[in-house]
Amino acid sequence: MNNKILEVKKINKKFSNFHLNDISFNLPKGYIMGFVGPNGSGKTTTISLILNMLKKDSGEILLFGKDHIVNEDIVKNDIGVVFDSSFYVDSWTVADVEKANSLFYKEWNHHTFENMLKRFELPKKQKIGEFSKGMQMKLMLSCAFSHNAKLLILDEPTSGLDPVTRNELLELLQEYIKDGEKSVLFSSHITTDLENICDYITFINKGKIVFTDNMEKFLESFKVIKGKLKDLTKELEKDIIGIRKSNVGFEGLITSDKINKLKGFVIETAKIDNIIIALSKVGD
Repeated sequence: MNNKILEVKKINKKFSNFHLNDISFNLPKGYIMGFVGPNGSGKTTTISLILNMLKKDSGEILLFGKDHIVNEDIVKNDIGVVFDSSFYVDSWTVADVEKANSLFYKEWNHHTFENMLKRFELPKKQKIGEFSKGMQMKLMLSCAFSHNAKLLILDEPTSGLDPVTRNELLELLQEYIKDGEKSVLFSSHITTDLENICDYITFINKGKIVFTDNMEKFLESFKVIKGKLKDLTKELEKDIIGIRKSNVGFEGLITSDKINKLKGFVIETAKIDNIIIALSKVGD
């Protein structure tokens, strides 16, 4: 039995100045995957390909075990999507948004939608164009949670939210996957959010997958190393990723398998930010 909600297999997409190169990763049922990388690394392009908003050059994308193009109408009925900006008409009200969504989703639930509006304290009569960015995010989230979607794809959903609402969203996502049948692909630059809730992480840089596995393995694979310049040998410098030097010393990232032989250096637990920043410099 296939327990994967999303399978991306060797996807390629060429533009004049960018190449998405052999992208592959899997998202099992019942989990949240963080999708991270610098701006321009290919995150939104990958999401657009998954949703068939862009046509891939080669490769295969399966949603719920089905080809995402051959079975597009079926699989999209089970997907909830939130982008970093609203895709609703500015002159619409919340009622117009619900009317449009209910036409497309077979399992649209008015009661759930009403509860989400109350939870986010969204006004029903105000025009969408008058909503703040945070309010627009909340409305898209309300819609995504209201048609029994099996997969949520979130592209920077927390960028316009205050800390309280962001925390509420993270709690909602954890509630959402509790039954073990639903999953979330969560692209965000706010890495503290990802560290708090993600089970898996996929890191993309310059159109290539750098890492895709569980979050614990990702964080345990690297350490931050700090020390004095006088102690930095040429051999050690070759092992340090994204090294930064100053008058008082150096700092960088090193793989965990290389720290046992080191003495006299400060070794700290790496955060997602540390890893992304350091690995993004590789090849520059």
